[in-house]
Amino acid sequence: MTIPLKRLNRSTQEHFYSSSMMEYIVPEGMDQAFQQWYGRLSEAAQGYEGFLRADLCTPLNCNDGVVKWYSIIHFNTPDHLNRWLRSQQRRSHFQAGQDIFLAYRFKSFTTGLEGWFSSQAGDTEQSGLGPPPWKQVLAVVLGLYPTLVIQDRVFSALGIMQTWPFPSALVVNNLITSAILTWLVMPRITRLLKFWLRPAYRLMSTRVNLLGTVLVLGLLGGLVIVFNLIYS
Repeated sequence: MTIPLKRLNRSTQEHFYSSSMMEYIVPEGMDQAFQQWYGRLSEAAQGYEGFLRADLCTPLNCNDGVVKWYSIIHFNTPDHLNRWLRSQQRRSHFQAGQDIFLAYRFKSFTTGLEGWFSSQAGDTEQSGLGPPPWKQVLAVVLGLYPTLVIQDRVFSALGIMQTWPFPSALVVNNLITSAILTWLVMPRITRLLKFWLRPAYRLMSTRVNLLGTVLVLGLLGGLVIVFNLIYS
């Protein structure tokens, strides 16, 4: 069963939707109550900018006393979808639904690096809207390379962990490096490359793609030259 709701004029829509999918586990006998609850949730979503449609799929009877329902909601941009996912109104509807369904979960498919590129997605319910993996790799290397070099120089100059067993020093180094990347380096990298680190499904001109790639490779090359001079 699919329940189509209000759509925006197609001339205002982009070529691709930004969507989220939810799975609900509903006790048998609560189907009608769940559909009524979902109808109220969908009506609330319609009031948010960028809403396109909401779909409630045919339920799956699991033959163990529960029924699984799946819903998909579509907005025209990641920012508009994110605003709905983070809204207090949505949170209130889900709190009210606790008496109707046993559990729910958000479906997400990621490459593992989206946390550093999450300006396009929600915080607790990632939408898998990160840039292509190859761009993620280049951006992470751009942040990781100088962090490792500078960290090594500082630790060597201060004599930090120089006499530690290698496995112990490595795990502490990794913890420090990961913290620096997550809270200091990668937020700045993503802001610098925001024009290039767009979601994988978003079309981008060859010129912009090439410009971003050349910029990253150029910065990496420049860092290599500078660090070689420092270490020589």
